[in-house]
Amino acid sequence: MAGKGAFAWGRRAGRAVTWRLVHRLWRGAQGAGKITADTPAGRAFASFGAGSVIGFPTGALYGQAWITIGTGTLVGEQVSLSAGMVPGQDLGDEPVLRIGDRCVIGRGSHIVAHRSILIGNDVYTGPYVYITDQNHSYADPELPIGRQWPSNTAVSIGAGSWLGAGVIVLPGACIGRNVVVAAGSVVRGQVPDRCVVAGVPARVVREYVTGNGWSRPVPMPGDHG
Repeated sequence: MAGKGAFAWGRRAGRAVTWRLVHRLWRGAQGAGKITADTPAGRAFASFGAGSVIGFPTGALYGQAWITIGTGTLVGEQVSLSAGMVPGQDLGDEPVLRIGDRCVIGRGSHIVAHRSILIGNDVYTGPYVYITDQNHSYADPELPIGRQWPSNTAVSIGAGSWLGAGVIVLPGACIGRNVVVAAGSVVRGQVPDRCVVAGVPARVVREYVTGNGWSRPVPMPGDHG
């Protein structure tokens, strides 16, 4: 019995040592693998601001020559940033994905640019946000959707805005400054400055009115929401 107890203790001690070693190595890999302005991966971007970091492991990264990242921006682990449909595609002379200064892009998010996505300064997102400027086309009812040429419409997100976890921003969305987008919302079209939007599709549920502060919007005729 004593031998069995010693054996069990030895196994537990061995697992503890292995656990510590694995986590120490992983923390080292995360530190060594992060992308900054002075790494080869950072230099592949059109511009990569001082103090900005992309966490490791990354998601898919391609088209970096058409992606700019401002200063002091944090892009979380497993975030995918892409410009164009495939790696190596020539997108012209101007960046198509621009992320401003002091932004935070939450873990596991995807930002997929083809024409123009502009994210202003001080924009924060929760995890698993999806932003794209491209939609599948379905004009031909006889042709499989995946084989129809997609359409692109520019997207912009105003400075100081916050996008909660799981938000989806669709092509053509224009989000104003200092906007809160509630978790799980799907945003399309125009969103004014200084408001809170929620739902699918996202609608204004609170707005800031000078002199009155934050309040619910006045219902429009025929609005039963």
